[in-house]
Amino acid sequence: MSTSSVSKGCFVFKPSAKKQKKTPLSLEDHFLHACEGDDNRKLRFQLCQDLWEKIKTKTEALQDELNRNILDSLLDFTRKCSSTRRHSDWASQMRASEIPSAALVLGVNVPDHDMTFKSLSDLLQQSVTPHVASVQAKECGALKHLMKRVLERLMDTVVDDDDDEEEEEEAEQTSASLNNTVHCSLGTLCDWYNTKTKKSNTGTPGKKRSSPLGDDSQPPPVVIIFKDLEAFNPKVLQDFILICSRYIQRLPLMFIFGIATSPSTIQHMLPHSVSSLLCIELFQSLSCTQHLATVIDKLILTPHFPFKLNGKVMQVLISIFLYHDFSVRNFIKGIQLALLEHFHSQPLSVLCCKKEAALMNVMQLGQPDLERIRQLQSFKRYVEKQEAQEQVDLFTDDSHLKSACQKLIRDLHKYHKNYYPILRCLHTLTSSLPRYPLGKQIRELHLICLEKNIWENEEYQSAMKLLKMMAKEQLIGLLQRCEEILQSVRSRKMNGALVQLKDMLAKFRQLDVAAEPPSSVEDRITSPVKNLQKKTDLFQLQKALLEMNESRRSKKLSPFEALRNEALEFIDSLVKTHLSPPESQTLNEVCYYASSATVRRHLNAAPRTSIQAALNSPYYYLQNDSLQTDDGLVSNAAPDICIVYKLHLECGRLINLYDWLEAYATVVSAAEGDEPGSESFGKVDDVRHARFIRAVSELEFLGFIKSTKQKTDHVARLSWGGC
Repeated sequence: MSTSSVSKGCFVFKPSAKKQKKTPLSLEDHFLHACEGDDNRKLRFQLCQDLWEKIKTKTEALQDELNRNILDSLLDFTRKCSSTRRHSDWASQMRASEIPSAALVLGVNVPDHDMTFKSLSDLLQQSVTPHVASVQAKECGALKHLMKRVLERLMDTVVDDDDDEEEEEEAEQTSASLNNTVHCSLGTLCDWYNTKTKKSNTGTPGKKRSSPLGDDSQPPPVVIIFKDLEAFNPKVLQDFILICSRYIQRLPLMFIFGIATSPSTIQHMLPHSVSSLLCIELFQSLSCTQHLATVIDKLILTPHFPFKLNGKVMQVLISIFLYHDFSVRNFIKGIQLALLEHFHSQPLSVLCCKKEAALMNVMQLGQPDLERIRQLQSFKRYVEKQEAQEQVDLFTDDSHLKSACQKLIRDLHKYHKNYYPILRCLHTLTSSLPRYPLGKQIRELHLICLEKNIWENEEYQSAMKLLKMMAKEQLIGLLQRCEEILQSVRSRKMNGALVQLKDMLAKFRQLDVAAEPPSSVEDRITSPVKNLQKKTDLFQLQKALLEMNESRRSKKLSPFEALRNEALEFIDSLVKTHLSPPESQTLNEVCYYASSATVRRHLNAAPRTSIQAALNSPYYYLQNDSLQTDDGLVSNAAPDICIVYKLHLECGRLINLYDWLEAYATVVSAAEGDEPGSESFGKVDDVRHARFIRAVSELEFLGFIKSTKQKTDHVARLSWGGC
């Protein structure tokens, strides 16, 4: 008997042992790829990494310092609520029947909240209680999900939120020790908490957790942190609070609500029947603008970090902060991006380090780097001011150029060392003037100084005139604050300025105010601080200035006025000497990053502009020669969505779908090679109809059109203007 069979098989071909998996690129490999300047790119990567680690460490220290007050207040609140349960008086018992809740108002800078809650959770676990759970709204869409997340993070185990599946699993498992899942209920949490507290109480005295309350028998509270209260479903939150209120006598629960907008959010989300179950205390964190001012003061307005931002880049980062997210964390990421781009794209950034290291790196520069120095605009301006022989030596003698660069690097570091103290002194004098002519924040004054000579600014002239109208006590107070600023600076020029400022303050103290002729008009003109401190308008200000000028012409200056003018002239000379813009300094390109367009493109992307550019010019992305056309035109071989988009630009507010389809079919027929006179030219078949529907759906998804009920078979156009 003969048999025939057909067998089918699956054959496995194992890869050869020679072929190894590609190892992922390291951070250094990404940096070195396409890096400008091959000679010193590894050294630049090391300098960039070291500098970023210092900035990161400083930033974390600032975060801890700024959040210390609010976090300490929350810790005291949790300790106080735990101690309340021990008292037997009526008020304490009433408070014990409510759930202690802290309403933590953090502001709208939502990206910064994670860092604050992480610090809070760590501090609570270290000093108050080990039972802390943090939940977010995106993972708690329903009550069972919220309950499951809380139990999992408190008990550190798997929680089953389906009763049927749990019963099946319990029936299948023969040993209770093999079943790691627990029932999703607060009763389970109470049993687990009682077991935990009994173990800690029966443990050896040497292993007991030290309680900050001084009473080891007091059980620790269970803290639940709601990071984003506004995003939670109100119904889910209400049900959870009602359930927790029934277990408050068995379980020492405590809530912390993270609020981004206003404390009234709790009243809007929770009815009185639910909110009455909470004992709420309000906590207000530091505002994000104050946080930003501290970061700028410690990271940017300091000579300790050699990397600097020019005015345009600084303005981009501040604009993104003020008009987009109020996030200090994203602002620091912007600084990190600028730092990385500077060291990656500027070969001379090898000199952007401490003065001693920069002087050593100058002597190790190769011929390509020396030629780059000669091509710098600031260096060319410096050479033009030198004598003829010096110019020849700088362009021909490499060793002479290195010596000159060392001197210029020293001058650049001296400039930064003297710039920031004078900037702070000027801000101290002008920040309290009416209408803030030079800005209320020091960053505004810094931006003005980065752009041009500040003494040529009209606002500066107006500020100096207002300072010449200031009273003696107020002026002395401001000069004393300037003295404190200069005392903390170790610089020869600043020490000389400090000596002169002390002499002027001594002269002010020696003035005999009673010897001056008492004249009401004179007092009003020479000391108009009472008028200026109040809210005034431009007319009154101009009137006071005119009166002061007329009085100066008609009378002799008093000793105080003469000394006041001398002090302001001294401040003006310091400003003109030390507050010149960075572009005037030679080799400023070494330390200053100036590509604001790159920062804006990475941090403030415009997706609509990019989409319109892709639909208008598909060749730019696809790099297909058949798509290359003249400006303003789209090839008939372009993708369907590009053709449909280009046709919709020719329509008005409402687009007839049938006419749109006919035009599309005509363009596609030409692309497919149909003759204009043939029957198939412009004919709408099923394939073209389907392609058109898909392209229109894609445009609707991208937000260029929408359906409308105003006319049948019409769609509404949503975007106007192209790239």
